[in-house]
Amino acid sequence: MARKMGPRADGIGTALTELRTRRFMSISDFKKNPMRCVTEAKGETFAILNCNSPEFYIVPAATYAALLDRIEDLEDAAKIRARETGPRVAVELDDL
Repeated sequence: MARKMGPRADGIGTALTELRTRRFMSISDFKKNPMRCVTEAKGETFAILNCNSPEFYIVPAATYAALLDRIEDLEDAAKIRARETGPRVAVELDDL
């Protein structure tokens, strides 16, 4: 889910920033008690805001692992598509 954030509180920049999560909190709240914030997120990804702009995202370990697996799958699929138009080599099963 992407949410548009308004201008920064310090007045620098007026471009809207997309927030790619439903949960977010200020960096000052996060610094007070990081583990409480993680516990309250209940396994969801959340954004840490600095001056009303997303500074970084906290991603649960399982979600991060799934993202890496998905990226690897996409990279493998791209390699397969690139090799589809390459030369064909005939092989016998006994040769493998």
